[in-house]
Amino acid sequence: MHYDFDKAIEVIKQYDTIIIHRHSSPDGDAIGSQVGLKKVLEANFPEKKIYAVGDPAGRYSFVEGSAMDEIEDGVYQGALAILLDMGAAHLVSDNRYTLAECTLRIDHHQYVEKFTELEIVDSSRESCAGLVASLVRDWGLNLTAQAAKALYTGMVTDSGRFRYDSTSSETFKAAAYLFEQDFDAGDIYINLYSDDLDMIRLRASFVMRIELSEHGVAYIYTTADEVKALGVSEFTVSRGMVNTMAEIKGVNTWVNFTETDEGVLCELRSKTQNINQIAVKYGGGGHVKASGARVKDRETAMAMLRDLDLMQIEE
Repeated sequence: MHYDFDKAIEVIKQYDTIIIHRHSSPDGDAIGSQVGLKKVLEANFPEKKIYAVGDPAGRYSFVEGSAMDEIEDGVYQGALAILLDMGAAHLVSDNRYTLAECTLRIDHHQYVEKFTELEIVDSSRESCAGLVASLVRDWGLNLTAQAAKALYTGMVTDSGRFRYDSTSSETFKAAAYLFEQDFDAGDIYINLYSDDLDMIRLRASFVMRIELSEHGVAYIYTTADEVKALGVSEFTVSRGMVNTMAEIKGVNTWVNFTETDEGVLCELRSKTQNINQIAVKYGGGGHVKASGARVKDRETAMAMLRDLDLMQIEE
């Protein structure tokens, strides 16, 4: 655990301009923690200028306040940049955070590297949003309903609706704290777990393409040409389809490979094993049982698959 708790709130109070970043191709936790923290800071420090930057929210644009701010480079002069929900510098959406006078990272991934001046990193937490919620509570800041709803969205998505084993008593304490505000959780679930017919059919087509390695690792490999033919984003294919393999009886580990112009995206998941060590070996990172990496070609991706396959023998 890396925890600059007191220093973090000191610098938040110190700076008049605060710019909040998160990782690119955001998931619900990235957007939820970013929007939630922004709304908390706006409510508690109305005299400050608070911005949220990055690529578009995509399917999480239903989160109120998720439209990103467009700011000039000069805004970073004398500012604090807060980076949320990423374990490595190359994942940050908008690398202008390096222009800020001070940087603070709040994260829950496995620790890989230090790339900000101050850090609050707790890999035991189920989500960055849950960690932010706990910090807001412990710092004695006021919480708004809009902030609580955004943070709860992040908690729900990264905990798998509180099913993943990273869910703990701290998770439910943070959720209970958020529910002290008046917001409609049902609205969140409708947006998260309802899809149009085309997406349901797409997911069904990926189920039909699942293969098994020699020792029972489930995997899907999608070529660049196949991605283009599908007419959806690389993120939809990679992160969006990985858990089509999650409920196969007898399969403990699975991986989704997606070719892009920059290499092969690898989304690794497991019910029982530490697959993060494999992701790190190939230049990636994440959580113990949910990690990702980008490798240069199919040959390297298949080497990763062999490593995952060998883990099944060793278990």
